[in-house]
Amino acid sequence: MNLNFEEVRLSLPHIELAAHIYGPADGIPVIALHGWLDNAASFARLAPLLPDLRIAAVDLPGHGHSDHRPKGSSYAIWDYAHDVLQVAEQLGWQRFALLGHSMGAIVSVFVAAAAPDRVSRLALIDGLIPNTAEAEEAPQKLHEALQARLALAGKKKPVYAQIDRAIEARMRGVGAVSREAAELLAQRGLMPVPGGYTWRADSQLTLPSPMRFTRAHAMAFVRSLKCPAKLVLAEQGMMHAQPGIHAVLADLPVTVEQLPGGHHLHLDDEQGAALVAGCFKAFLNAP
Repeated sequence: MNLNFEEVRLSLPHIELAAHIYGPADGIPVIALHGWLDNAASFARLAPLLPDLRIAAVDLPGHGHSDHRPKGSSYAIWDYAHDVLQVAEQLGWQRFALLGHSMGAIVSVFVAAAAPDRVSRLALIDGLIPNTAEAEEAPQKLHEALQARLALAGKKKPVYAQIDRAIEARMRGVGAVSREAAELLAQRGLMPVPGGYTWRADSQLTLPSPMRFTRAHAMAFVRSLKCPAKLVLAEQGMMHAQPGIHAVLADLPVTVEQLPGGHHLHLDDEQGAALVAGCFKAFLNAP
């Protein structure tokens, strides 16, 4: 596996982020966004297979080697849209494509819908809209979020005596991954602490959302997309399990291609990465 990349720090006005930069300096600009509790290593297999692109695979705030948001703040998913636009400003990219997986795909949709003049193309991997809730559920959702925030101070991150134990835990986590994928994520996501290793990710990321979009809100973002959009749907992924998903996708301005593999098909093995690259190479290189 070709892991040639440049490690950079991006000093944004409100936070400092870390990123892996792949590809030639004059390549087509692409910002790559990983999923929840993952990091920039999510694109370690895929990015080298897209050699004509200048890919900035970012550790989103609270993840990987990027700074955490201040204590007491939240990680509302729409706030990542501002982070992405600030990354583009830092890189000097007025117009760019977005490559997103899972939560990163959802954030990509938000950015493309809200800033259509900035986003040229949208490449999505097993992610499209966030978890939604109807208006009448809002008081209960806020109650749950407040209770979880009050309880957070009494919780501690798990500490693993050996790195292998952390890797095994990640293999079984949300969006289960192959061992090789877990190793790549762990290399960037773990840090040494007394007694062993723990995850770098901000504990605040595990808090439930105090507010969720309704289904109508979420779908409005997808329906308003102006740029070409392509979604890779994993046959054993998280989206495929959603009832009626194919009927929903048929009514949206998004090209859908279904591929074998799980939620992290672009990272689990070389074959999956090659299939995803095959879907996106011509698409992202198009003028």
